[in-house]
Amino acid sequence: MDQAQRRIYLIKRLLAEAGEGGAAVPEGEDEQKRLLRSLMNIRPPGAADGDFLEVQDEYLRNEIEEAGITDIADLRPVCGDLYLWQGDITRLCCGAIVNAANSGMTGCYVPCHACIDNCIHTYAGVQLRLECARLMSGKPAGEPVGQAEITRAYNLPCRYVIHTVGPMIRGSVSPEDERLLASCYRSCLELADAHSAGSIAFCCISTGVFRFPNRRAAEIAVDTVRAYKEDTGSGIEVIFCVFKGTDLEIYRGLLGAGKR
Repeated sequence: MDQAQRRIYLIKRLLAEAGEGGAAVPEGEDEQKRLLRSLMNIRPPGAADGDFLEVQDEYLRNEIEEAGITDIADLRPVCGDLYLWQGDITRLCCGAIVNAANSGMTGCYVPCHACIDNCIHTYAGVQLRLECARLMSGKPAGEPVGQAEITRAYNLPCRYVIHTVGPMIRGSVSPEDERLLASCYRSCLELADAHSAGSIAFCCISTGVFRFPNRRAAEIAVDTVRAYKEDTGSGIEVIFCVFKGTDLEIYRGLLGAGKR
């Protein structure tokens, strides 16, 4: 199969699974990609057979490779063993990447939503949602804010995904909000070290729809990482992965990176 054949196969399988086997598959590539992602996003946690997973895994790995993978070995640290990189975290080859999750911890179910949770689950494959659901089976109240869980990365180029729930800001930022955000970073670092990840890429936890002010969130991120490394002697390499130019400038200033 080529990529187009794999895509159509996956769409038809997911439509049939959803009881819409008679639905037409759009002809355009962009429309097909959007439909496939939507169907993956809304699919509830559940096992998939070997044929489906084989085709899905080949499709996703080819898509990621075509988009371009950035290896931490090809990056230059900006300060000690701290890195700053602007781009899509799902394209990073490193020990672990951090997912800014919600308390349900099984991904974003909104079709084609632009959040990092949706992107990570889309490109990891349907296996990730099932593993997350199993982790959450004993937590009916959801994942506590400030803690973290680690899973396999499946089709992503990293080894692990570490999922953490950051504080959602309602009004002004409180000292407890700041404590919880710092706890997210420390919990992720502890899990990465416990699993010998070697390196970890952080997204901008709690910013965006969770409304934590970007500059203060970045200050907490950098301060917490530095304090953890000093307290523990950890040699873990840390990538601050940003998507927006405003966050890039904030981290450049905090890390003393300057313009590149």
